[in-house]
This record gives sequence, C-alpha cells and structure tokens, in this order.
Amino acid sequence: MAILAAYAVPHPPLIIPGVGHGREQGIRATIDAYHEVGRRIAALAPETLVVSTPHSVMYLDYNHISPGARAEGSFAEFGDPGDRVEVEYDADFARTLAAAAEASGLAAGTMGERDPSLDHATMIPLWFVRAHWGEAGTASEGRPFPRVVRIGLSGLSPAVHYQLGMLVQRVASVLSRRVVYIASGDLSHKLTQDGPYGFAPEGPQFDEKIEETFRSGDFLSLLTMDRGFAERAAECGLRSFQIMAGALDRTPVACELLSHEGPFGVGYGVGCFTPTGTEGSDAGRDFLTRYEDWHAEDLRRRKEAEDPLVQLARLSLETYVKTGLPLAADDPDRTALVAQVPDERAGCFVSLKKDGELRGCIGTILPTAESLAEEICGNAISTGTRDPRFPPVEEAELPELVYDVDVLTTPEPIAGPDQLDVRRYGVIVSTEDGRRGLLLPDLDGVDTVDEQIRIAARKGHIDLAEDYRLERFEVVRHV
Repeated sequence: MAILAAYAVPHPPLIIPGVGHGREQGIRATIDAYHEVGRRIAALAPETLVVSTPHSVMYLDYNHISPGARAEGSFAEFGDPGDRVEVEYDADFARTLAAAAEASGLAAGTMGERDPSLDHATMIPLWFVRAHWGEAGTASEGRPFPRVVRIGLSGLSPAVHYQLGMLVQRVASVLSRRVVYIASGDLSHKLTQDGPYGFAPEGPQFDEKIEETFRSGDFLSLLTMDRGFAERAAECGLRSFQIMAGALDRTPVACELLSHEGPFGVGYGVGCFTPTGTEGSDAGRDFLTRYEDWHAEDLRRRKEAEDPLVQLARLSLETYVKTGLPLAADDPDRTALVAQVPDERAGCFVSLKKDGELRGCIGTILPTAESLAEEICGNAISTGTRDPRFPPVEEAELPELVYDVDVLTTPEPIAGPDQLDVRRYGVIVSTEDGRRGLLLPDLDGVDTVDEQIRIAARKGHIDLAEDYRLERFEVVRHV
C-alpha cells in the first residue's frame, strides 16, 4: 500500500520549546499527540513525506509544488534562530506529480516559486517526526530521514484540492513509494474573545465540525463546508485537509482524534487516518463523486431560490457572455423580471462568487441609469467582464456562478469610525483629490471597523496617514 497513513496536525510556533519558552505547556495535549504522531511515523518508516501547508507559496488559481533538491528554514521570525529544519526533497515525486496534474488539467505544478525556504507549517510536523526518527526498535532505525514533497494551497475548489490528493495517491503507487501524508493546518483562530484574533460564533462551531470529521472519517463534510462559514471562523487548514482526503480516496480507514484544544484562542486538532484495506477498494469513500452530486444540487437549489433582482443580473450577464450583446429591452424574460424590480433609482453592486471565492464585484454608489433594473443589468455585465482583478467570465463558468445584488442607500458623511458597524454599514473612504475606496457591509472575513476602513482605503489607493473623509451607507442584499 503506497499511502501508509495520513495525519492532520496544527502548526503553532510556540510548540517548539525555543519559541515557546515554557508557554508550550499550555497546549500539553497537542504536544503529547504530536509526539505520538512522530512515533507512529517512525514506526512506519516511510520513504517520502508529503506535506500540504497553508503557509508555502500560495496562488488564487494554482497549487504550488515546491521544486528543487533540498530546502531549509528556521524559526528565526519567531525569535528562535537556533532551531532549524533541513530536508531533501523527493524531486522525482514532485516532477511526476506536476506532470500528472498537467495531464489531468489541474492547475498545479512547480512554477512560480517566490520563496524556497521552508515555512513554519511544514517545519513543525517535520520537527516532531525527526524527534523520533531512528529510535531503537522502530522500523526507521538506521534509515535515512524521508524525502519531502511540499504542496501549497490555492483558492481553487474543494474538488480540485481533492483531485490533487488523488494524484498524490496515484503517483505514490506508480513510483512504488512508501508515503505518509501530513496535512498541516490550524482550526479556527476565533475561539475566545481574549485570543489574538477575537471571537466569532463560527469559531467553535467550525472546530466541532472538524473534530467530528476526524473521528468519523466522513470527508464529504470537508468538501461541502460553506466557504463563508469557514472564513468567518478564520481557519487555515480546511483545504489542506481536502488534499489529504483525496490521498485516501476510496480507501477504508481507521480514524482517531488524538487531541483538540484551543487555550490561546486558536484551535489545534490532531487526527490520524490509517488505511485498513486496499486503495480503491471502498466505493463508498468516493467522496469526489458524492461532492460533485451535492454541488450540482446545491447550485440548482440556489438558482431556484434567486429573487427577481438576482435573476435579472444573471440573465443580463449570461446573455452578454453568450452573445456579446446587452439584454434587449423588449426581451420577454427581461420584461417579466423588470416588472418585479422596485420602480426607483439607486446605486447597486453585483457580486459573483465561484466555489465560494469572489469572482467579481463592481457597482455604482449613486444611480447612473434611469431605473434600478437598468442599473442592475449594466453592473452585472461590468462585474463579469470588467473587474480588473479577474479575467472576463467565460461561458463555461456561467452555471457555477452565485450572484448577490446589493442595493445602496444614499451615502451620508460621518464624523469618525465610532459611527460605523461592519455588519450594518458599508464605508466610503475619500480624499480631496478625488480618490475613493468603498467596502460593502457584512463581508466574510471583515470583522472590525479598522479592517473595513483599511481595506476600503487600500482599494482607493489612500494612505490613512493623510487627510480623508468617511461616509457610510446601508444595503438591501438580494440573493
């Protein structure tokens, strides 16, 4: 069996004694579980460790696989330059994996490495494995330390991350490598009010869901988890776990939750997954097919539930992408929808998401068209074809898009940040010379007024050290 076992582990830097200086004792259960993982891996004596990490090179549309023959890193950025980790890469495995991804049409490979040094989310599990490697009586005694393959995450879909894991499984088999998979990732960063990232109710809810997944091995829950929910929980391990799930595709496994704790406001979970049968022998664990069925049904339900403003935005963009022409004023479907749109003039924003990630958002602060319906139609086309952050939407993407339409109230000047609320009000930051940045309210991942102002200012190329004005507005969100 090529995949000997898989482990989901956290990466708190303070768990390294030279960083923690005693503070690590506050996560004693995590330390003990990590040592157990290290002992188990030493007993298995793999030839290769495949590590997925949220802190390596990361792109929105590409999973990076580290190239080269070797890499090293230290914990100097955490005040501990003396603790270093050096590894040899399994370059043959990385090249074969990249080639398999290209042949499968997956956006993954070894291009675009910006920083070759090892990140802490990779070094910490390797530190614990090395602590037990070569122990007397284990299968690793006298053997060289495993070579490593490092895989970064991306903004691509759960299906893509799972499929990348399937390729890891396939390459391990083709190369006859004895492989252990390590999915590095913390859970929620928002477990307590006094933690470094504050509290969100989604934080403990997210951790509970992951705990149950680690106990049950029901990896479908990793793929179907709402991306907005995960962002509000401020997690960093979900996509790492999705790749791990793919590496165990259709494989019967014994599952264990070795530990979970979060005394510092960040969730640390250690899960172990040991194959109990042959890879590919358990059709009930074909989570990719089950996810694709769920995803298709989820999109169908969402589309059926769209209100008339969202339906009008969808019809406008889809018509333009397919024909290159705006929706005709006398189109019968347009006429039927316009009759259900409020007869008013207002600014509005149209937002697109694909696989839970933003795919475009453009709008108008004040009305520019003769009616709200016309405003929606024009902004939908702009969102899909003129957002400078994204390439124009292609026809093949249209069924995957999820739309929001936000109708704005007239902005009003405010005296300062204390008159803002990130859930209720959007913000406009502007300067005398005409620069202006806007951020809508109630966005996933934006939890404080300071964050809201900072992001809006950045969008307007405004330095908050200079003079600026604030305005606020409310929205009616249509989905």
